[in-house]
Amino acid sequence: MSYKRRKAINKVMIFISILTFLIGAFFLFWILGDIFLKGIRHINLRMFVELPKPPGVPGGGIGNALVGTLILTILASIIGIPIGIMVGVYVNEYGRGKLAWWTKFLSEVLTSFPTIIIGVFVYLIVVVPMKSFSALAGGIALGIIMLPIIAKSADESIKMVPNSLREAAYALGVPKWRTILKVVIPSASSGIITGIMIAIARVMGETAPLLFTSLNNVYWSLSLTKPIGSLTVTIFNYATSPYDDWRNMAYASALVLVFLILILNIIARIYGGRKK
Repeated sequence: MSYKRRKAINKVMIFISILTFLIGAFFLFWILGDIFLKGIRHINLRMFVELPKPPGVPGGGIGNALVGTLILTILASIIGIPIGIMVGVYVNEYGRGKLAWWTKFLSEVLTSFPTIIIGVFVYLIVVVPMKSFSALAGGIALGIIMLPIIAKSADESIKMVPNSLREAAYALGVPKWRTILKVVIPSASSGIITGIMIAIARVMGETAPLLFTSLNNVYWSLSLTKPIGSLTVTIFNYATSPYDDWRNMAYASALVLVFLILILNIIARIYGGRKK
């Protein structure tokens, strides 16, 4: 292939890349702009501390949904973070043969698995036996969604830890399990923490699994065995309602959720970049 032809193909591919970026950015900023313009007008202090009002009654807030989202995220983190890190450690430090290969393969498959299927799965194994929707079921579903994201980030981060650090610890007589805890994981902490932040941001935006597990609750609830409110399900209910006030609240709630997720992603990128 001649130099001129390669150069022409290169320019065409660059043009296509820039065009696809511009198309994606256009729709992204269109969505974000629409949410911002329609939501910012309805955000006030009462929205963050009050409970939802009955249908047709103006006012109200999403205080219970914010608390519920926090509880569900904490539950998911308790489940997903340690298991995800252990999977990454096992694949890199202990895994050999087919078991390690299947562990990594299933983790990658779970990353792209439809989250609504995970919700149905947790519904069958948790909600049906308990005979009740619950915050615990929602936390388990979100924890399963977090798990492969954290496992992948832990896997890639631990791979980048130089073997010389491990060998130095072994030379001092440090056992392998302590080397992993004191040397390997701290050295890979930046990538692991970045993955955790991204996983938290991911599950905070999930709706489908919660419809089958935690359902929703319009009251203050801290019980793990009862339905609990969440931002995403609240937005879904408000957006599909026939009341203008509820639809306005849906835009305001969506803006709050987008802001929270954006902050988490920014923190993850800044932290990861600085540590790198």
